[in-house]
Amino acid sequence: MQVFIQQAIGIDQGDDVLFTDYADGGDMWTGKGDRERRKKIAFSKPFKSAPVIHIALSLWDIDSARNTRADVTAEKITSQGFEAVFCTWGDTRVARVRVRWMAIGAAFHEDDWRDLC
Repeated sequence: MQVFIQQAIGIDQGDDVLFTDYADGGDMWTGKGDRERRKKIAFSKPFKSAPVIHIALSLWDIDSARNTRADVTAEKITSQGFEAVFCTWGDTRVARVRVRWMAIGAAFHEDDWRDLC
């Protein structure tokens, strides 16, 4: 848990396409077994330190004739951004994925004392 006492709190959010594999025959659509896709996401402004990230699927286009398996998470979180990670396995076929995310953390404020040199 992060506790904020008398400081600016920043909230950033986005909705990002991670991949579209149906159109070009990518491995999420044509492959089998363990598969992973990563995308670097940059915040609109840096936080003071690594924020808390909430991430969820906002679009998932899958083959209905196969098993449905997915894992979505945020990794390598820094004050500048993070990596959105989507994983699937087995015979699952995924045409495309979009994720919605929100970052909440301590933010810089114009009244903060900062070294300007």
